[in-house]
Amino acid sequence: MATFDGEKAAALHRELHTHLPSDPAMRVKTLESLAIERGLVAPESIDAWIEAYSEHIGPKRGAKVVAHAWTDPNFRKRLLDNAADAIKDFDFQGSATGHLKAVENTDNQHNLVVCTLCSCYPFSILGMSPAWYKSAEYRARAVREPRKVLEEFGVILPEYVGVRVWDSTAELRYIVIPQRPAGTDGWDADRLATVVTRNSMIGTERDLTREPA
Repeated sequence: MATFDGEKAAALHRELHTHLPSDPAMRVKTLESLAIERGLVAPESIDAWIEAYSEHIGPKRGAKVVAHAWTDPNFRKRLLDNAADAIKDFDFQGSATGHLKAVENTDNQHNLVVCTLCSCYPFSILGMSPAWYKSAEYRARAVREPRKVLEEFGVILPEYVGVRVWDSTAELRYIVIPQRPAGTDGWDADRLATVVTRNSMIGTERDLTREPA
């Protein structure tokens, strides 16, 4: 007669679910499989979109803009004066950056971007917005207690550093220009771009390191 071993069954259950994707991932994979099976989309098209957002449309675009601003004073001035126009040098313009504004971190000021109304975000140069940026908690607390929010991201600011919060809208979106890391003299723009992070361009990271994370 077969016997039931509860501990063994529980261990097997945990083992199986350890290797299964999350529910959202399974749903996405199922929808992708159905779309391909019914001829609604080609696998190559999906791969191309994934590559576009991970390698081209993602934060790497914004990093190129920041690195160029660090190495070219004329471009930096143009970027701060009219970011939407300046990024046309890279052909990065789009509906999400039609009214882009660049704000610059300094020794005495730190900038933080939020969208209190919904989740407006310059995705054409920063890629897809992170989940925490869209959360109600971040949207409310970033305005009410920005220093505390920054501390939770690991950004501890001295009292003499002011914090300015910029509220994005559908008509006006922001990119933070972080300070260039010390010890990067002589680096070209391509190398500098590797140390610029998405969070630093939102403002939830301040001190960049000389090596990419």
